[in-house]
Amino acid sequence: MSSKITKTDSYTIVEILSNKIDAQIAPTIKAELTEIAATNEKNIILDLSNCGYCDSSGLSAILLANRLCKNAGGTCVLCGLQHTVERLLAISQLDSILIVAPDLKRAEEEFTKK
Repeated sequence: MSSKITKTDSYTIVEILSNKIDAQIAPTIKAELTEIAATNEKNIILDLSNCGYCDSSGLSAILLANRLCKNAGGTCVLCGLQHTVERLLAISQLDSILIVAPDLKRAEEEFTKK
């Protein structure tokens, strides 16, 4: 299992259980995200607390989550980024288009303030 999925009334939390998102695990994560979107969920919190490494396949999965939420009129929030993943987002300039919260509590607040 690559992730733990928790549904609430306002959003779905996808906690990545692997310590890396790479070409081996990204297709499974993308499939899980697509299944979540197919249930009309438009708000996703992607919890990357366990993930210390991300390659281009992982970035693709993150961008898919963001695109699925935006297309449904919702929001995708990333949280728990470790330094290496946060740095990758900054280098690729994705930190300017993605919503990033320091932890799950703050990510959840993104949906309660609306």
